[in-house]
Amino acid sequence: MCGKHDDIFLIIRLWKIRQKFIIWKPRAGIRGCAGRGSSLPPYKKDKGLEMTDPYKVLGIQKNATAAEIKRAYRRKAKELHPDSSGSDTSAAFNEVVKAYELLSDVRSRSLFDESFFMRAGGDPYRRRTDSWDYRTWLLARHDEESRAKLIFFDLMHSREDDAVAEFKRMCTEHLSFRLSHWFSREDFMDYGFILCEELVIRQEYYDAFNLLEQIILMERSFSYFRHFFPEVMDLARLVLKSHLDGKISDELAIDSWERALELGFGNDDDAFFLRKMGGAYRRMGDVGTARICEEEAARLAG
Repeated sequence: MCGKHDDIFLIIRLWKIRQKFIIWKPRAGIRGCAGRGSSLPPYKKDKGLEMTDPYKVLGIQKNATAAEIKRAYRRKAKELHPDSSGSDTSAAFNEVVKAYELLSDVRSRSLFDESFFMRAGGDPYRRRTDSWDYRTWLLARHDEESRAKLIFFDLMHSREDDAVAEFKRMCTEHLSFRLSHWFSREDFMDYGFILCEELVIRQEYYDAFNLLEQIILMERSFSYFRHFFPEVMDLARLVLKSHLDGKISDELAIDSWERALELGFGNDDDAFFLRKMGGAYRRMGDVGTARICEEEAARLAG
């Protein structure tokens, strides 16, 4: 799965370097989230033709979460990219990119201080000399709320490397920093999961699990992702089973596997985590605790 993430990531980046896309922007004053009671404006192509329904282009429902939109985009982009499909799919690929840019832009506006900038007469989503540049404004501020918004803003505006780097910096320099403190539950879960995927792509597995744990616990207490939730669990399972052992310290790995036992993966997965814990404890010289973990793993597996 990690390999697939890497392939899609590179395909999208290479295509964006080669092509100059027409990015449609919502009209000033449009608010709310696509699929949550708001309607999309009548976007037009340059020749005056109405755009194909972006939800149909990506193959998603109108109530799709931001994470589902991003996942559908990656899947479609890989399928249609001319370098990988072996045929001329440039037009279809362009349509997919435009649909994603449109939906993600409308969907993400609820996260940021849109009303402030609209009152000031500028659109923070457009790079114009006569309007506010929202990203520059955020960069100049050092409070945690502004940095949290900068992370998600970059994440949704093709600056994934910057988003991950800032998230890592904030977590390192501010031990109490939590993205969930600055966003609604739904927005944190949505964009937090997208950030988790970007962390996995960059092999930042421990940070990815820390975020996934928060998202899983939130979903357990109040259902939001619903049918998409298995995707969240699959990503967490991948990280826990394949990308902690030998890649972070035994102490941090044990901490992660122990916390995973509280997330409801099921007996088979819990037995796997306990066996991993047993191996780590043995490497640390704690044979007694290792034996307890191994015995509990055998009980669950039986």
